[in-house]
Amino acid sequence: MKTTKWFKGFLGLAMCAGLLAGCGNGGSGDKATGDDSGSKDKITVGFSQLGAESQWRTANTKSVQDAAKNNSKIDLKFSDAQQKQENQISAIRNFIQQGVDVIAVAPVVETGWETVLKEAKDAAVPVILVDRGITGKDTDDLYTSWIGADMKEEGIKAATWLEDYLKEKGMDKDEINIAHLQGTTGSSAQVGRTEGLEEGAAKNSNWKIIEQQSGNFTRAEGKEVMEAFMKSSGDKINVLVSENDDMTMGAIQAIEEVGKKPGEDIIIISFDGTNDALKQIQAGKINAVVECNPLSGEQIMETALKIAAKEDVEKEVYVEEGVFDAKNVDENMPRPY
Repeated sequence: MKTTKWFKGFLGLAMCAGLLAGCGNGGSGDKATGDDSGSKDKITVGFSQLGAESQWRTANTKSVQDAAKNNSKIDLKFSDAQQKQENQISAIRNFIQQGVDVIAVAPVVETGWETVLKEAKDAAVPVILVDRGITGKDTDDLYTSWIGADMKEEGIKAATWLEDYLKEKGMDKDEINIAHLQGTTGSSAQVGRTEGLEEGAAKNSNWKIIEQQSGNFTRAEGKEVMEAFMKSSGDKINVLVSENDDMTMGAIQAIEEVGKKPGEDIIIISFDGTNDALKQIQAGKINAVVECNPLSGEQIMETALKIAAKEDVEKEVYVEEGVFDAKNVDENMPRPY
């Protein structure tokens, strides 16, 4: 459609008037606030957190929110998906409509992101993946950077720790039956940790995973699933590998309720590294915790600023992590979450 000369002149006057008036604080989609000089360097980041299923997740959320709050160049829009992918997809679409500069998302599961992330790409809104990854056709082209932990490496660390521990105890030749409490099925944390553990079990012919079920990363479901494990295989289980500390806490309750001693009758390996879990190492109820560091907020905000400034960023950014047991737990207490 052709634009007439009188309309071009009117449009120019309107734009000038808008500049003189400054930017307002209207709807939720407004990115700029205050005077014009301050708004040039400020960017809006939309963050879709998958939920608040654990202490780890709460710490991760706080890390992101604090990092944004302490950075004068960041305006954060936050959405809690309550562990539902459809809520995250809706949040991402809302962020696109609001015109945010960068979207960060911690995906509930790995699959099913192609359509909505393609919409973000078409709208020229870059995406940062947080903590968990995605899979699917050409998904590498749908996000700019991923920041988080190497979940498979965490599973490998758990298996390696168990190998060393069994050798120390003179049990490396014994038949070892493992009960495996998995996280949310299809999440990258569950997929990676399971792969790492299963690879470790395959290398040790005397290890056997006799129980394996999801506790959905929650304390209540961890207890429920562990109760079922104890009913079906309680006298056979030598080792429990639980894919997060909250499930582990529930599992400890289930073990104690049948009169067994966690950490003694059943060797327990957990994941995350919360303060509560390390206290249980000190109490002798958990034998080892593989750390999954949730404090990635600063890295996320720094990466978002670089992306918005058209600077190059790493495709994958790994957080530093360790393994805690009776040998080093005291020096790592208290934990920041």
